[in-house]
Formats: sequence, C-alpha cells, structure tokens
Amino acid sequence: MPVIGFGVYQISDHAQCELSVYDALKAGYRLIDTAAAYMNEEAVGKAIKRSGIPREEIFITTKLWIQDAGFENTKKAFEKSLERLQVDYLDLYLIHQPFGDVYGSWREMEELYQEGKIRAIGVSNFQQDRLMDLILNNKVTPAVNQVETHPFCQQIENHEFLKNNNIQIESWGPFAEGKNNLFTNEVLTAISTKYNKSVAQVTLRWLIQRGVVIIPKSVNNNRIIENFNVFDFELTTKDMEAIKSLDKVQSAFIDHRDPETVKLLNNVKFDI
Repeated sequence: MPVIGFGVYQISDHAQCELSVYDALKAGYRLIDTAAAYMNEEAVGKAIKRSGIPREEIFITTKLWIQDAGFENTKKAFEKSLERLQVDYLDLYLIHQPFGDVYGSWREMEELYQEGKIRAIGVSNFQQDRLMDLILNNKVTPAVNQVETHPFCQQIENHEFLKNNNIQIESWGPFAEGKNNLFTNEVLTAISTKYNKSVAQVTLRWLIQRGVVIIPKSVNNNRIIENFNVFDFELTTKDMEAIKSLDKVQSAFIDHRDPETVKLLNNVKFDI
C-alpha cells in the first residue's frame, strides 16, 4: 500500500474527477481512494483506463455505504463498484461507517477476500471498542482503519492502539479542510518557511513521518503535484513536537459516538 494516495471525496463533477485522477496518476500517485457514496467511481475508473498504467501498479480503494450493509447486500454493492471502476478486483475495500449490519458485511468481505477478489479488507471511522469487537468475533483482522487525522485531531492514542493490533492507520481530511485556519497557522507557516515548503507539504510530511497513510485531494494540478513532492525533506524531532502541540484531541467535523450523528448518517441514502 503506497504511503501517499489521491482522494476524490467531494469531487462530484465527473469530468473534473476524471481529469484530477488522471493528473494524479501522471504525477506519480499510485493509490486512488474513492467510495460508492462519493458517486464518482465511474469517473475514477475512466481515468485509470485512460492513464494506460497497468492495473497491477495501481492500488484502488473504495468503500461500502451503510444502506448496502449486510451479507447479501455487500456482495451486490461490491460487484456494482467493480463495474463502475471497470476492474475485476479491489486492492482495499472498506466499511465506510461503523453502523448498520457491519458483521454481515464483514463476513461477505471475508469471503471475497478469501476468493482473491479483494486483496485487503478494512474499515473507516471505527472507534477502538467497535474495532476490537469486530476483531474478536471474526476471522480476518481489518488491515486498515481510515479515520480523521490532521494537526488538530492527531489520533495519537488511537494510532498506538491500531499499531498494537497490526492495523494501518490512514488519514482522511489531512488538511482538516482548512478548518482552524490550518494554512495560516503560525506553527505550520514557520516550519514551512524553514524548509521552503508549503504548509500542505509540511502537514503531509508530518503525517508520513508518523507512519500515517495519506490521501490528499485537490482539483488543481499544481497542488496535486506539490502534494506528492514531500520526499525530499525531513522534519526534525523539534518540528514534529511543535506540530504535536496543535492537537485539540477532538474531531473538527463529526462525533461518531453522538446518537444524532448515528441517526443522521443512517438516514443518508445514495442512488448507488
């Protein structure tokens, strides 16, 4: 699994999504992260085909939405995702939210994994208790947990838990969508000036040095290229500690343990 990939959340315009993924692949990205709920799997599939890059060189992730949870529903949703992506296997398939019949879904995903139709299975947005329960009551341990991870929500304790259970942490929202004025933050801008890098590059480099897989998103080709160019410098321990001080130890977006959040997400339906 590449340490850096390209995310397509909120790129709803299909032409724009296809071009952005194509540009990302040209820039060197080899991990593409989408989801059925993003409604752009078809555009991602077209971009991959258009790139001419051999399928085995690209790591494709997509996700199962709540409305398709359950043993039988999961297989149907998986096959629809394959069709839209124009591929015959996935590198990683994730349960998008920890709600609905996640156990039925996981059993079907285990079968698809055993059949070789998915190279790895995992989850997204799972808290430690839900994840441990899933591990204890199933055969296959999730390979990945994709969770909100950025300078203001660093997931330090959760990251340690995941490492102890051989689960890779993957960040969604690495820039916190600009919340808390991330791009003008004094700590981050000072470090970016020191290395002659952008705040975005410093943030991504900080995550990589922590062992976090990242999937930054942009529809601007210059930023797509910039976000990928984070391997020619290394943050010092002092820099890492300075960024660590920004942690607010809470989500900048949503609380998955809030009953109102559970209601809200369960009521979100997509034409997928």
